[in-house]
Parts: sequence; structure tokens; C-alpha cells
Amino acid sequence: MNTHATTAATPTATHYTTLGSPLGELLLVGADSPTTPGSIALTSLSMPGQRTAPAVGSHWRQDAGPFAEVIRQLRAYFAGRLTRFTLEFHTAGTEFQERIWRALDDIPYGTTTTYGRLADTLGVPRTDVRALGAAIGANPLLLVRPCHRVIGADGAMRGYAAGVERKTALLTHEGALQPTLI
Repeated sequence: MNTHATTAATPTATHYTTLGSPLGELLLVGADSPTTPGSIALTSLSMPGQRTAPAVGSHWRQDAGPFAEVIRQLRAYFAGRLTRFTLEFHTAGTEFQERIWRALDDIPYGTTTTYGRLADTLGVPRTDVRALGAAIGANPLLLVRPCHRVIGADGAMRGYAAGVERKTALLTHEGALQPTLI
């Protein structure tokens, strides 16, 4: 189960590191958290070329140490040994975004859902499905908060902040899509 923590206090320091992955170099960003192993709550996980990726700030501290548990879980995921992340998060979305992002945690590994089904589950009116899609697209925790598991009603790979080809790769890795032969 993912542990999600939102706090009103401004983080005292921002830390970051990078991790090589089958999807390219991941940028991990975290904020101080006294309740987390390593004292870091994950605030962002982004991929190269992602349209919503944060830029490393000049005041940020580069240090892989506090991210040891995040790195361990990501490596286990890519090795096929982990199907659900158990990490503390700190995100700063609107109430609507936070609600949508929490719902992503409930989409099981190896499955997909559609934007419409997710809207129905959350009681979001059909007129607000675009807003739901925008909230999913603003998810700061790609991969860990599995927004890649939300697809179009016709089965099409619709929008993914890090690119549809990465969305396809993740769903293939999880067994929700069959590999294609070329």
C-alpha cells in the first residue's frame, strides 16, 4: 500500500538523485520527512523528456542516500519482483488532483482502466472527464502512482507525460499488454 502524506508545512530542503532504468534516467526528488526511512518523502519521479518534469534547482542537494528505499523498490519493480510501491509521498496538488492521484493507487498491477471508468468510480460527472485527464497528466509521481494504467475507452494509449511509448512499455512490462514482434 502506498503511504501518502500531505503536509501544510513547507519542506525544509529538497533532495534529488537520478537512477538509470529501462525507460531512461529517472529523476527522483524528495523533501525532508521525519517519519520516512531515509528521512525523505518522495515529491516527484520524472523521466527524460517529460513535459511536466521539474528542473533541478540550484539550492537542491544531490544525494542518493536518502532515496535508498525508493531505489530498492524501483529496481525490484523493473526486475519483476514488486507490484505495489510502499513509499511516503508529499504532493501539493489541488483537492481534486489529490483525489484523482490517490485513486490511481487502487488500479492493480497488470490491469488497466479507462478515464470513463475511473470517473464513474470517483463519481466525477462525464462533463468533467477532461479535468480528470488533466489531473492524471499532472501526476508528479510517474510510475509510482500508476497513471500509465489509465487508457482510452477504445484501448488506445492516450496521453502520458513521459510519452505514449513509455506508457506502452510499462503496460507490457506489467503484462497488461502483449509484447509486439517486429
